[in-house]
Amino acid sequence: MKRSMLGIIDATTHLEDLEELTAHRTLAALPIGGRYRLIDFVLSNMVNSGIGSVAIFPKYQYRSLMDHLGSGKNWDLDRKRDGLFFFPASISDSNTNGIGSFNHFAANIDYFHRSKQEYAIVANCFTVFNMNFNPVLERHLASGCDITEVTNNGNSLEVYLIKKSKLINLIDSRDATGYTCMKDVVLDINNQLKICEYEYNGYAEKIDSISSYYRVSKDILKSNVWNQLFIKERPIFTKVKDEPPTRYTSTGEVKNSMIANGCFIEGDINNSIISRAVKVGKGSSLKNCIIMQKCTIGENCQLDSVILDKDVIVESGTVMIGTANSPFVVRKGTVQGALMNS
Repeated sequence: MKRSMLGIIDATTHLEDLEELTAHRTLAALPIGGRYRLIDFVLSNMVNSGIGSVAIFPKYQYRSLMDHLGSGKNWDLDRKRDGLFFFPASISDSNTNGIGSFNHFAANIDYFHRSKQEYAIVANCFTVFNMNFNPVLERHLASGCDITEVTNNGNSLEVYLIKKSKLINLIDSRDATGYTCMKDVVLDINNQLKICEYEYNGYAEKIDSISSYYRVSKDILKSNVWNQLFIKERPIFTKVKDEPPTRYTSTGEVKNSMIANGCFIEGDINNSIISRAVKVGKGSSLKNCIIMQKCTIGENCQLDSVILDKDVIVESGTVMIGTANSPFVVRKGTVQGALMNS
């Protein structure tokens, strides 16, 4: 148990710049890459690092997150001992400016006391990366650090490693110290703790706006990024859904795109990500688009730099054009028609 780690995922973050995609779901459950959710990356990183107990602390619109994760079976966390835990916060709980609300942790302090692991990884839910946390622990122990903060290109990834007993002390003393979260502790130059940094050199991007979501989604189509994120030895796990293979007709053409299962493709798709059970009609052209689950796109449509949330219907003849810096976003369950463009 000396080198064992506890996984703590803060899923309370709500960002106004992503409101169009998170009005009905928590940020952690935001679809990405055609078949994944944002939380899949950090959760898979923990599981691949040998972490067998993970606590998720959600707050906003977490029904879709719980539906996605279920008992944790797809991450091998449906266990009699340890496993996956949910500790929702009440809406009245005050917000913090960083990851890991000590008030939220305090309301569930028994979990920390009952856990047998000696160290804890406290992480956000919205970073796209594939990382082994064991080298972080090794550096932490060798350097005698109190807190190790993971960085990328010198910027904090808001991922922290700390001895569990020290975390409990920070939680219990929050009123006296004024610390509300891990970020407060790390940024206080007057604290008596030894703060270390661990520089992660792989691909790592935080999703904190529509533009960053669009940019990272497009990055996944690049082979060099794909090879850093989807590694055979450290797979990114997600909820398994049994869908039939995608059907492509003779009228459709696909270039440099990701197409999930269960789709029906009659149109042209270029440099785009298409989620499960999407239908694209004959004569339609999709370029640089992100199309979420169960969308239906009619015939002779033209979409460029567009993000469609789940269950959107695009009527035949519709034209929607965005840009890389300002993609055209359509909210879940809405209907877009050709007359709306006139």
